[in-house]
Amino acid sequence: MAKESDAFNPQIDKLERQLELHRHTQFLAKKNQADSVLSPFTSDGCSGGLSVGWHFLSGKIEQIQNIHGTLPPWEECCITHDRAYHPGGTIKDSSSDSFEKRKDADLALKKCVLTTGKERSHELMAEYNITETELMFIYQNIADMMYRAVRIGGMPCSTLPWRWGYGWPQCGKQ
Repeated sequence: MAKESDAFNPQIDKLERQLELHRHTQFLAKKNQADSVLSPFTSDGCSGGLSVGWHFLSGKIEQIQNIHGTLPPWEECCITHDRAYHPGGTIKDSSSDSFEKRKDADLALKKCVLTTGKERSHELMAEYNITETELMFIYQNIADMMYRAVRIGGMPCSTLPWRWGYGWPQCGKQ
């Protein structure tokens, strides 16, 4: 499952599981309550102000808007990620299943951001006069930072609006 070589570190995985599995248990208990209802899907694009900040900057710096548009180039990656986070897996998941599905969604986000860089490489290398190695180094760092941000900020039952299972009623304050 979520053991992609560039993101799997046994010590980090063990720590994440220790910090997170009880939250998945709480989330699944809340999700399986008779009165819990999944809300309609919503997305804020790239959470944590990334889409909002990009939109603001592109409105102030014409070159950003001309080259990249008014939303981050990887915006669709974030919306796909939100589609996985909204339901937070299935009703039948165990806490371990839920943990793995969240990690898989986070790895898919990272991979999608890297793919976006590869797809835009010729355009961006010409625009910025950089090599493909330099461009992919930049995208690798963006993808790594986004991955770590969602691993830290996306735990279920966190009270954050972008948490795993955000389509279900809040699990309670931690």
